[in-house]
Amino acid sequence: MKKLAAITALAVFATFASAQDAEVAAIELKPHASNPLGYDKTDLSVKAGQKVKLTLNNTGSIAPQPHNFILIKPGKDQAVGAQANAMMTDPQAMAKSYIPDASKEDIIANTKLVMPNATETIEFTAPAEAGDYPFMCTFPGHWLLMKGVMHVTK
Repeated sequence: MKKLAAITALAVFATFASAQDAEVAAIELKPHASNPLGYDKTDLSVKAGQKVKLTLNNTGSIAPQPHNFILIKPGKDQAVGAQANAMMTDPQAMAKSYIPDASKEDIIANTKLVMPNATETIEFTAPAEAGDYPFMCTFPGHWLLMKGVMHVTK
């Protein structure tokens, strides 16, 4: 009887673990094939509080260059973009992956600067509040064109 209870408990745990794994939103972003200053996807959708596994795959662009991914609080994209532009005169900007220090409280998740023909995967939890969250690349000059929206739904 104890053996049966243990097997049943393991089966329930395995089912629960599989359900949790299925709840992870796996997203891959690349530079747009014909527009090196754009992502291949500009609209992403996840559920509020969902685990997200995002891979920035910096391959396939006609003009290879570094890129990053920064997910930002709603309404903060212009401020973060302006601060990213200001980093062009910062000698430490590359080491900081062009992620503005002044915007840390406005950034929900980010990759480091990903060089051409490289990838980086990050994992984070989607915001608990539904809404449209902007994302962008903050390498100099990119944020005006290389951007999109992560739609967080209930």
